[in-house]
Order: sequence, then structure tokens, then C-alpha cells
Amino acid sequence: MKPGKRHYQCQQCGAVAAKWAGQCAECEQWNTLEEGVAPAAAAAPRLNAYTGEAPQIVNLNAVNAIAEARLGTGLAELDRVLGGGLVVGSVVLLGGDPGIGKSTLLLQSLAHYRDAGTTTLYVSGEESAGQIAMRADRLKVPRDTLRLLTETEIERVLTIAAREKPAVMVIDSIQTVYTSALHSAPGSVAQVRECAAQLVRFAKATRTAIYLVGHVTKEGALAGPRVLEHMVDAVLYFEGELSGRYRLVRAFKNRFGAVNELGVFAMTDRGLREVANPSAILLSRHEQPVPGSVVMVTREGTRPLLVEVQALVDDSVLANPRRVTVGLDHNRLSMLLAVLHRHGGVATAGCDVFANIVGGVRVTETGVDLAVVLAVLSSLRDRPLPADLVVFGEIGLAGEIRPVQNGPERLREAAKHGFKRALVPKANVSRDLDIELVPVSRLADAIAAF
Repeated sequence: MKPGKRHYQCQQCGAVAAKWAGQCAECEQWNTLEEGVAPAAAAAPRLNAYTGEAPQIVNLNAVNAIAEARLGTGLAELDRVLGGGLVVGSVVLLGGDPGIGKSTLLLQSLAHYRDAGTTTLYVSGEESAGQIAMRADRLKVPRDTLRLLTETEIERVLTIAAREKPAVMVIDSIQTVYTSALHSAPGSVAQVRECAAQLVRFAKATRTAIYLVGHVTKEGALAGPRVLEHMVDAVLYFEGELSGRYRLVRAFKNRFGAVNELGVFAMTDRGLREVANPSAILLSRHEQPVPGSVVMVTREGTRPLLVEVQALVDDSVLANPRRVTVGLDHNRLSMLLAVLHRHGGVATAGCDVFANIVGGVRVTETGVDLAVVLAVLSSLRDRPLPADLVVFGEIGLAGEIRPVQNGPERLREAAKHGFKRALVPKANVSRDLDIELVPVSRLADAIAAF
């Protein structure tokens, strides 16, 4: 097949066909042929289109392992999620629900880059220049410091970017740009993959840092091929309720920093504002202790975070009682209720159980197990736990309380916010802390302690 000619490749077996068909002739799988472009023949090493240099083989010992240069975004919470700032020449994919604030965040960040003397370029494929100007006026962002390009053809975008040489470029969004080499519609799997590949090559060759704004599906995953997340250097998700005030930016992949870092922002009429102390806003201080509420110390990336775990246990009128979770793993709750029955002697078979993490935070670590069990037990018996108590610990199927990582840091965070007692696994007991520790090794010991 001639180089540059369109073809269709099976995503299952890799077979190539000259035209599209519903079924692959090789592996006989249905709807697996996707449009692509035949690669050019590599008769000789080609020069880089942007640097004019030929690829060379180097010895790893001759490569200097120097720290990557970073650009401050002007937002400390975004810098935290990125691992200390935006790495020069990196590609960052930012996804989130429509209207969550992706464009607002990047527009505010670009304004800071220009203030710091860094050249930027905002490429918009969804909004007109007038719409972006209206947003800049609402955010009180200086319009004279921002350069804007409204274009959707990737070849034209890269030609202009190679001439202007911006240090930071935003593509809003990757689903709207297209390449003329393919005849499929923008946003299709082939278009997204090919455009992203060209942008990644441009970023590595010219040392341009690029933000890619990505749409999400109704399931919450990034639209387009899964390979898109493998091609970029960092994947960030914008989370939060559209009707709520707070927004969370979470890193799911980062080649230059820690994953699972969390940045907290508050949406205001002037755009996004950083929340330096998220533990203070995630805790709802009740006037008096209430049943079913427990404070837990989780860890998001490098930062300990205090969150409130709430549970509600009520008699069920259904044949199959409900198990509903918000911010927790549904299957984990079912397992913990079974352990509570088997090793704690507390049955919830005839009750509906609802568990919630206050503030829209999602806790995925197993250190929340002990807090969930105590919240369920507190609601079932209608007996509140002390308001100055924090809890963390993993529960095993045998009823043992397992330790969690970074116990001393969690306890210091709890003591900083005024908590006096902590129910922790025995292996997490640490000295020289201004907090009373209640060590437990079995689930029965934790139930008996409070």
C-alpha cells in the first residue's frame, strides 16, 4: 500500500484492508476496522520536521540525568497535582464533565504565564474569539496578554505554532481538531489518535508544553481511544458536582510526579480560587455529636486529608436490602458488612445501608475500612462517637486491623485540626505526638473501645 494512503486496520488482529467492512476477514471480529494512514517507507533516516536533525543512537551513560525544567502555573494547587509545575516539552491531558471549569482553569493559568514572560497560545476549536473574550472579561483576566487562535485543522495549527514558538499551548479540545489525511469526522477514534500523535511529536521536538482538553463520555471516562492516555505525559481529571461550589483536580497518570495528587478549587464569580486547607472545608462541624458520623484521615498523593465518613442504617422493606455508596467502593462496603457480622456479631441483613464521603471526595484506599464500620455501627445503635475522635485502619477478612502507610503524618494532620483521640491499628502507634492513641488489633477490640 502506498505511503500516506488511507487504509483500515483491525484493532484486534492488526490486519489491514483497503476499504471498510463490517467484519474483519482475518479474525472474523465485527466492527473492528478503523481508518488510518499507511506509514511512509523508512528507506533512510528522516530529518525531524521541526529541528532538522536526524535521529541518532546514544549510550545511556552519556546522557545527563538532569532535573526537568518546570514552569509555574500560578496556581499552587495545580502545581501540586502536576508534581511541582508544568514540565517543559510535556503533554498534559485534562478531562472533565461539560461546564466543570476546564477552560476557565487553563485561561487563568495562561494569564499567569504571560505575566511571567512566557509566550503562550490558546487554540480554540469549540468557542469563537468573542466567547473567549467574554470569559476573560468575566474572570478579570488581562486580554492584551493572551494570544488566541481559532482553528481546527491540526496541520495549520502546528504550522502557526512552529512559526510563533509558544512555550505553552492549549488545545481546546482534542475532539474538535482534525487532520486532512483522514476523511472521518472530528472526534472519531482515528482522528483523535492521529491528531494527538502529531501534537506529542511537536511537543517533544520543540520543547513546547501542551495542554489537551478532553471530553468525557456519560460513564465519566475520556472520550476517544484508550491509547490517548498512554501517549500523553500526565492525565488530570476535573471532578465535582456542577451544582456544588468545590472542584477537585486529580492526577491519574504523571510521568514527572506522584499520581493520585489532589488539588482543590472553589468556583466563584471570578473563576476558580485555590483552597489551601481542604481539610477545613471537607469537615462539617456539628453542634453536637451525631450518630453515623466518623472523621477519617486519608492520604491523597503527598498530602494527608481529613474527610467525614457518614453512614445511615435503616430498616428495609425490600426483599433485598439496598447497599448504596457515594465516594466509596460498593463491593468494599458489602465485604465490610459481612466481616462486621462474622467477627463483630452485628447483623445488618435486614437493613438498608447508605455510606457517603462528605464533600464529593472519592476515597479508594483501604484505610477507610475501620471508619466505615464504626459509622455503620454508630448509626445502627443510634450512639454517636466522640467529636474529637479520628479513625483509620484496614480490616481484613479474618477480622484483623491492618496498618496503613504514613501513619505519623496522618496523626499530625489530625492533631493540627484539634482532634484529641485517634483509633488506629496497633502497628501505626507513634510516639511524641500530641494526641491520645487507642491502638487496636482486632475488630472486636475496636467495637469494645467505643
